[in-house]
Amino acid sequence: MVLPEFPIAVLLPQILSTLAARPRLVLEAPPGAGKTTRVPLALLQAPWLAGQRILLLEPRRLAARAAAEFMAQQLGETVGQTVGYRVRFEQRISAATRIEVLTEGILTRMLVDDPELAGVGAILFDEFHERHLHGDLGAALALEVHRQLRPELRLLLMSATLDGVRLAAWLDAPRLSSAGRAYPVR
Repeated sequence: MVLPEFPIAVLLPQILSTLAARPRLVLEAPPGAGKTTRVPLALLQAPWLAGQRILLLEPRRLAARAAAEFMAQQLGETVGQTVGYRVRFEQRISAATRIEVLTEGILTRMLVDDPELAGVGAILFDEFHERHLHGDLGAALALEVHRQLRPELRLLLMSATLDGVRLAAWLDAPRLSSAGRAYPVR
């Protein structure tokens, strides 16, 4: 599998080493840098993940489906194998799915059904700057799960335009920044 290069690629080793040492991270990267699709794929090989799933939260259904389809395509697979998605009224996942791209409301429902999020090793909040009720609630609940029940659960908040310094302070997390974009964003 040969993945196209994105600016985030130079930061991937640092993201992996930071999450190996600390369970929370704030990542700032401009649109088109590759944070949505490259970071989850890189995390699949992290030893601390130990075969658990990665949840990637997207604020919109279209974005969730598109991210899952792009990552599956890069792996040479169909959606529902290694990478799948869950959105309102639709899901394409299987027992083999390791990366689940989902909307913020789905995470809230998952937390109600299973507060420990058994089998989940990392939650990635993409486009966190868009600030929706479900996203903020999901982040607060995930942080509480991390603090009270699952200290090994990794939390990664990603955005292009957030106030990373304040967010990193709130999360008590290091902050990494990526520069540049690979392609113009339409």
